[in-house]
This record gives sequence, C-alpha cells and structure tokens, in this order.
Amino acid sequence: MNDTRTNDAQGLAARAAALDLLTAALARRAGLDEGLTHPGLKALSPRDRAFARALVMATLRRLGPIDAALQARLQKPPPERVVNVLRLGAAQLFVLETPAHAAVGATVDLAAADKATRPFKNLVNAVLRGLTREPPDLADPNLLAPTWLYARWRTAYGEDEARAIAGRIAEEPATDLTPKDPAAAESLAAPLEAEVLPGGTLRVGLKGEVSAWPGFKEGAWWVQDASAAVPARLLGVQPGQTALDLCSAPGGKSLQLAAAGARVTAVDKSPGRLKRVSENLDRTGLAAEVVATDAAEWTDRRRFDAVLLDAPCSATGTFRRQPDVLWAARPSDIASLAALQSRLLDAAGRRVKPGGVLVYCVCSLEPEEGQPQVDAFLARAPEFALDPIGPGEGGAPEASLTPQGTLRILPHHRPGGTDGFFIARLRRSA
Repeated sequence: MNDTRTNDAQGLAARAAALDLLTAALARRAGLDEGLTHPGLKALSPRDRAFARALVMATLRRLGPIDAALQARLQKPPPERVVNVLRLGAAQLFVLETPAHAAVGATVDLAAADKATRPFKNLVNAVLRGLTREPPDLADPNLLAPTWLYARWRTAYGEDEARAIAGRIAEEPATDLTPKDPAAAESLAAPLEAEVLPGGTLRVGLKGEVSAWPGFKEGAWWVQDASAAVPARLLGVQPGQTALDLCSAPGGKSLQLAAAGARVTAVDKSPGRLKRVSENLDRTGLAAEVVATDAAEWTDRRRFDAVLLDAPCSATGTFRRQPDVLWAARPSDIASLAALQSRLLDAAGRRVKPGGVLVYCVCSLEPEEGQPQVDAFLARAPEFALDPIGPGEGGAPEASLTPQGTLRILPHHRPGGTDGFFIARLRRSA
C-alpha cells in the first residue's frame, strides 16, 4: 500500500510539473524553453521528468484537435488552467494511450490538488469520460495548426503543400547530429544507429539522454537539425578564412565553421544563450571568439570573408521540435520581425569583405521573412548580387530550390521531416 501511495504521489508531481510547463508554453514566447529549466521540473526523477516533458509535447503537437474536441463538450469555457488540465488528460487518453481509468483518475486528482482547479474536478471527470465514449480525431491536418497560420500556408504554398506541412506537426522528430569531422559520418553511424543524410547529417535511431550517446563526451558531434546545418555549408569556408556568425546561439553553425578551419567570431546579444555556445566549443575542442552584443549595434570595424546571419524570426519552421511556437506566434510578430531582419541584413552586409559571401537564413515558413527580405536588401546594396544555390548543394532537399536560386525548405521535403528554412547566398563584388 505504501508503494502505491508513493507511486501516486510521484505521478501527481510529474503531472503537476507538466501542467506548469504547458501553462508556460502557451502563455508566452519561449515559455517552453524557460519552463524546461524550472526547478520544479528539475527536482523530479529522470523518469518523471521525461514523462512530464513527453506529456506536454504530445499535448502541444495535437493542441488544435484536442481543443476542438473539448470545445464541443464545454458549454461555457472554464478558466485557462482548467482547460490545460483537460488538455493534458485528453493527450494521455488519445496520444499516450494511457488506460482510460488511469488517465481520467490521474487527471481528476491533478485538478483536485490545485486550489484554482479544485472546484472544476467534476467537470474534468465528466468531460474526459465523455471523450472516452466518443474519441476525437486528432489527426485532421486542418486542425493541427492555428487557423490563421494554416490559411497563410495555403495562400503561400497551395492546399496540398499546406496539408503536407500541417501533417508533420503531430510527428515526434528523430534527433539529428552534425559530426565534427564530416569524413567520420559513416563510422559514427553504426554505434548511434543513425542514417547518414545528404550533406553528412546523422539522423539517430537512439532514444534517451543525448549525453549518454557514443561520441558525446569526446565532442565528436553536436545536435543540429538537418536543415539548420545547410546554411554554414553554403558559405564554403576554407581553412584560415575569417567567418562571422551573427545571432549565433546556440552555436551549431559556429561549430561547423570552426570545424571547417575558419577563424570564427560568434556574436549574440544573449549572454545566457552564448554560454551554450562556449560549452559546446569546450566539449568539441573547437575555438571561436564569442562576443555578447547586439549584432546591429556592434562597433567592431572588422570585415570577414564569410558572414552568416541566422536572423531572429517567427520560428514557425521549428514546430517539429518546438510545437509551442505555433501557438505563441501572432500575426503582428511577422511584421515586427521583418523590420528587425532588414536592419540586421544591412549590418551583416557591412561586415563582408569585397569578394566575400553572405548567407541569410530564417527558420520560418512565412514568406515575408524570406525572399522579399533578400530582394529589398539587394535593391539597397547594389554591391551585392545573388549567388544561386545549386540543386542538392549543402545537403538541401532538391524540392526546396526556388527559381531564384534560393532555398525554401518545407518540413515535408525530407523523408522523416525536417525544419522549415529560407536560405539565400549573396556575394559582394566591391
């Protein structure tokens, strides 16, 4: 009996942490990342911490269909925290496939344990039991994305492409790694149970704690989505050349440039995020100058052979790993971010030596953050010209190549999925 009570208490603590994490994820941009570092989550056992995170991710990946199912059973919307309890319960029932009696009972206990949600525990019980009798369809691509975003994708890419994009939202992605030495990709693949993708990215079959995987302690690789690894390859840096990585955190692209033999300067305005860059440099034995400053205001007068700008953006292309971005984004964000991207592109252009290369990229699916930014920059900076990207260059999916010679990578362009990106390469003549 004592063991049962202990297990119940542990399960309740994990679900309470999941409730706080889901609330943070939906309340503000970057709330999920912040919530993952919360002391309450870190205090859990590794098993309970993993469960809490898995439950929240399962909820976020199917939030649209879950909400549609709940709204059909709620005559009057309860407080948002109660809705979050119901969302977690529905995800346990229909995504994690927890037995109905256990999922409903645990969710009612979660509601009863919180003063704010306790008065609604009977509502939670009734709604979830009703859903078990009439299970919802959580796979409808028309519901997986927020309505306004899906409408944007349909306008930009057409109905078939929009459905294909949305269809990736519910999928749990594999982990992609970039090897420090591209020539070692094949030898690293076997112990990591990995597939070598075009460009040399390793798509790993292992699960569990990344720090326990072969090659981590030795610094043989770092975590980086296959799409995110493309921009740095397109710079084509040679040993001894100078390279500037603007808005560099968490540092995967800086590591790529350093591993290619470039003398790298990594700039980011967030000292906290730059700490991760320094940690990865130490682990991999690579070197870079790390500068904490606003890239647009940096007073250093140096110019570089290669400049990479991974600009702040709506990040809608990262929904496979960060599904909260879809629900935190607002239409107004896109216009304000586009203005910032324009300012940063001008700053990046001033850093390129004559004959040097500039790569601009955003992990966004929104058109305003891509090609129009490049076209406007070229109109302002006649010393630059588009350097067209070739089919498959840098490991990019061939379907992503645009008529202009830029890349518009969509999440379904790679088997198993990939992050959405826009990438352009520009060359300075004088």
